[in-house]
Amino acid sequence: VITVFLPPAYSGQASTMVLGSNISIQKTLYEVLSVSEDATYGEIRAAYKSAALNTHPDKGHMTLESSVPSSEQQEFLSVQRAWEILRHPASRADYDKQLQSSRQNIEIIASEIKIGDMIVESTADTVELLYPCRCGDYFSITSCELGDMGILVSGDGEVEQQASDSSSAFVVLGCGSCSLKVRLIINETL
Repeated sequence: VITVFLPPAYSGQASTMVLGSNISIQKTLYEVLSVSEDATYGEIRAAYKSAALNTHPDKGHMTLESSVPSSEQQEFLSVQRAWEILRHPASRADYDKQLQSSRQNIEIIASEIKIGDMIVESTADTVELLYPCRCGDYFSITSCELGDMGILVSGDGEVEQQASDSSSAFVVLGCGSCSLKVRLIINETL
């Protein structure tokens, strides 16, 4: 699943999760198109055309009518969104400014917590881990989001399996209401 990082002006709310020291599970619009942030219009256009052809739903005989978009459809929509913002100099400049601002803000962490500190809420198909914020809302992450990072969580919130390259993984979680962030330490040693 590809999640595109859109600063607040583009998405309504920015939440960034980081695995390890610098691997983001959310992609910038530049990463969606596989171009550098200083790419020219021509490079962005060529990357968009290639990505659009490779991710187009018709390529796999899929339809966009389904009520729950598949990961392939999400990827195609992410490519479209990236192109719509990056092709116009004004919207690209605005996006760059907000992206830079969000990168400066991501390092402000209120505290560190461990999975054992979190409240576990299980449903039939997913586990949600919650930690209360001082504003009254919660920091949260689901087993599906952790699974995308190679971390499997049991129904009681225990880490069952972790990808070998994420031995000292952590995730930065944003509060659902305020601007506070916490660093969730997944597991120091397994």
